[in-house]
Amino acid sequence: MKSLQILKSIVFTITMLCALQSFAQAPLQNYRSDNQDGLNVFETPKQTDVEYDGLKVKIGGDFAMQFQSINQSNDANNLVELGSNLNLPTANLNLDVQLEDGLRMHLRTYLSSRHHEEAWVKGGYLQMDNLNFINDGFLSGLMEVTTIRVGMDEFNYGDAHFRRSDNARAIYNPFVGNYIMDAFSTEGFLEVTLQNNGMLGVLGVTNGKLNQNVTVNDNSDNKVSFFGKLGYDKQINDDLRLRLTGSWYINKGTTTGTWLYNGDRAGSRYYKVTDYFMDDGSGNLSVSSSDFSGRYRARLTELTAIQINPFVKYKGLEFFGIYEIASGSADGEGSVTQMAGEALYRLGQNDQFYLGGRYNMVKGNTAESAPDLEIKRFNFGGGWFLTKNVITKLEYVKQTYDGDGYAGDAQFQGAEFNGVVIEAAISF
Repeated sequence: MKSLQILKSIVFTITMLCALQSFAQAPLQNYRSDNQDGLNVFETPKQTDVEYDGLKVKIGGDFAMQFQSINQSNDANNLVELGSNLNLPTANLNLDVQLEDGLRMHLRTYLSSRHHEEAWVKGGYLQMDNLNFINDGFLSGLMEVTTIRVGMDEFNYGDAHFRRSDNARAIYNPFVGNYIMDAFSTEGFLEVTLQNNGMLGVLGVTNGKLNQNVTVNDNSDNKVSFFGKLGYDKQINDDLRLRLTGSWYINKGTTTGTWLYNGDRAGSRYYKVTDYFMDDGSGNLSVSSSDFSGRYRARLTELTAIQINPFVKYKGLEFFGIYEIASGSADGEGSVTQMAGEALYRLGQNDQFYLGGRYNMVKGNTAESAPDLEIKRFNFGGGWFLTKNVITKLEYVKQTYDGDGYAGDAQFQGAEFNGVVIEAAISF
């Protein structure tokens, strides 16, 4: 049934895109390209050479599919057996509209995802790079360095979300999976970004809620979330680019702000890893499964999170890093640390090939009195941009679960998985 639903969604998308060919697929202002040209773009640039000459509509899409060949084991020997086969494909439908000079709208719909078999709106926002729609030249000096975004979508905490796979939009991610602790959420937000001569500042606020409703009760402790970023991003010369940013996210409520590492409703990339057989005590077995396998979803209340990201590009060599600390309350005070390093080398006449590796580690516990758990992942692989809009990737992945925090855990004690994953993705 799920395969049929996904097939219907994809056929519907292709039909719509063919019907909409008469619409102008014009370049948009202050826009990150949906293809290879969008690599290593973080905040959208303030400079644009696109002149506004009326409303423009851009219809786009993302498609991704993987072949997975992964083995797994744990101390209890109760993990499900995984074969070598295709995962269900994923698809996005993207709508971007230049409404006015400096005023742009974005809307993304997940047509198929691991976690939802039905099509649903992921989120959207309105971006303002000038205020000429209010009055020609209104606050023009300020808006030369300012971008305002407001909507219900992902907000700008950290730099890792610019490189992650967003359901089927996998073209910016050099590997198949996202980071173990995946900082990504879609919340109602308002965000102001300043960019000037390499200096970068972001200030924003969200309502701290993934699922929106207005109902409250005696246990409600809803607080807004505050987030921000400070950084430096400069093309030093033709060969060298340096970027360093520090971001924060703070929510002091107990019923809001818990979604920073739980906000992705598409599902993780490594399918069925660590799914295991549970015994109900009477000898009856059932499979415990999660659509977010392979991740650590730190659900902390009264959360304070800090992420530091260095990025260096020298000719074809790239390095991107993460140092992140998340602390707050769950069962007492808890703290989790994430570290990651990613090195790539791009080659070919148009940088269409790359090789690289990624190391990712998460350590800590959401409960203060509990011993630490430790998750480590290593990826090695490469990719090929067949065209600017089509990429194929091949990687080897290995992930292990260690630490006294997993002692006695029927699923994770001594668990590990490793194998090969191939992904093909299209974005336009």
